[in-house]
Amino acid sequence: MGVGDFTNTLQSSERILYISFVHSNCPPARRIRIHISIKIKRQGNGENLKMKKIIALMMALAMVASMAACSNSADNESQAPASGEPATSEAAENTETPAAELSGTVNTDGSTSMNDVMAAFQESFGDLYPDVTVNYSGTGSGSGITNVLAGTVDIGLSSRALTDEEKAEGAVENIVALDGVAIVVHPENTVTDLTIEQIAQIYTGEITNWSELGGADAPIAVIGRDAASGTRGAFEEIVGVEDECVYTNEYESTGEVIGSVAGNPNAIGYASLSAVDDSVTAVMVNGVAPSEATVADGTYEIQRPFVMVTVEGTELSPAAQAFLDWAMSADAADEVEAAGCVSPNA
Repeated sequence: MGVGDFTNTLQSSERILYISFVHSNCPPARRIRIHISIKIKRQGNGENLKMKKIIALMMALAMVASMAACSNSADNESQAPASGEPATSEAAENTETPAAELSGTVNTDGSTSMNDVMAAFQESFGDLYPDVTVNYSGTGSGSGITNVLAGTVDIGLSSRALTDEEKAEGAVENIVALDGVAIVVHPENTVTDLTIEQIAQIYTGEITNWSELGGADAPIAVIGRDAASGTRGAFEEIVGVEDECVYTNEYESTGEVIGSVAGNPNAIGYASLSAVDDSVTAVMVNGVAPSEATVADGTYEIQRPFVMVTVEGTELSPAAQAFLDWAMSADAADEVEAAGCVSPNA
């Protein structure tokens, strides 16, 4: 019948009509079978017409009854909580969903001396915000400042303080660490202490032999960084030899400077304190040895800031702003110190 079924049974002198009806549109768990039976005596002519009317009436009654039963069962189930689940209140249904986690990409570019600091920052910030990717490209401080001013990166990286000209162009200085610039010589060199004036005279070519400083009679090999280096810019500015240096060799990275000095007993160079290892010796400057402590208290004079450069009036993306805020906070102090630098925000 589409929505139900019926059967009838014939007995000797009587006809007993059974109708069993199930509303098949109900879900299986709510189906209810309706049984109706009626006894009819055989009466001869005209019986077929009566039977048709009776069957039609019985089917209509059965259909109505089953639909009503199905509807009531559904209403009851909709009002009751599912088995094993507590009833929920309207207030519970309106509970606020948690805020979406921070995501996006932060592009940084600049100082190679900030490599260790940036590596520590990338790892720790990535643990806090796994959906944020921080990219770092070590192209030199000058390039980083130029690129952030041009809008091609989110944050520039400089291993020197910004110049007045750069600030006039809109560059903003955000100091995340302090780093000493160590003056390094070969471990066999007997010269262990230099004044800033003597260092300046070495790099401008006024002093050319170690014997002039109490060392061996040997020519000084003057090692430094390339012109785009923030380390070079900071060193030359602090020592007072900007655009006056006479280099034997210039290198693009801190590692190359240290490697060159380590391989030449007569060499002198400068490098980030955080990068100095046992292959070279960091000399004292004006009687003060370079260390995190002497950088922090200011007694070691050849030091510079590590700067994250942003642009005045330019709004950072949420991810970039969160990264800058974290790097400038006390939360990043451990990473700064682990990289061999001093945190100004501890």
